[in-house]
Amino acid sequence: MNRPLSPHLQIYRLPLTAWLSITHRITGVVLSFGLLVLVGMVLAIAGAGEGYGALQAFLHGFWGRVWLFLWLLALFSHFCHGIRHLLWDVILGFERERLSRHSLLELLAALGLTCLAWLWI
Repeated sequence: MNRPLSPHLQIYRLPLTAWLSITHRITGVVLSFGLLVLVGMVLAIAGAGEGYGALQAFLHGFWGRVWLFLWLLALFSHFCHGIRHLLWDVILGFERERLSRHSLLELLAALGLTCLAWLWI
């Protein structure tokens, strides 16, 4: 079937606020899986044997660092979007121009906090 699409489907772009809303849900799932890994880390540390050594080798390797950076980014993205939801709860920032500005601020804050945490680690 080669039926033509409605023209609005070809030119419509999701606004940044919608992308951040979708990202908020995805980061929630990523954080849930990250908690499972965190429990594994605590168990490995409690064992203080081979598991701890393997965990330490993984976290100091390239993929361990990538995983940690992405998990921190998910954590701070979720955190910043949560703050934005708190502002919306008190009815702040619903104006059209503020929505886009706050979206950019949210992204910049998440990236900044991730970089600060990365430098601290």
